[in-house]
Amino acid sequence: MAGFGFDAGAIKASGQAGDMYVVIQVVLTEKFIGTGSGVSSLTNLQRTINEQAAKGYRLHTITTTSSGSKGFLGGDKIQATMVFEKVL
Repeated sequence: MAGFGFDAGAIKASGQAGDMYVVIQVVLTEKFIGTGSGVSSLTNLQRTINEQAAKGYRLHTITTTSSGSKGFLGGDKIQATMVFEKVL
C-alpha cells in the first residue's frame, strides 16, 4: 500500500482577526517509490487541527480531492480542505 508524504504544508485563506470560520488546505503527495510515510501525513493533519483548536476553533468540515499526478512513479497529489468554526 502506498504511503503519503507531506508536500506543501498548510495553506490558510486570508481573513480578519475574529473570523467565525477559517479555511485551511493541506496538500499531500502519494509516494509509490521510496519511504513514503502515512504516519507523517496524519501527524501534519493532526498538528493543523490542534493548532486551530488551541485558537478556539473546531473542525466543522473536511473534504479531500485528487489534484493531479506528478507523472510516472511520482505519485498523486491529494488536497484536504478543512473548515474550522469558532467555538463561542
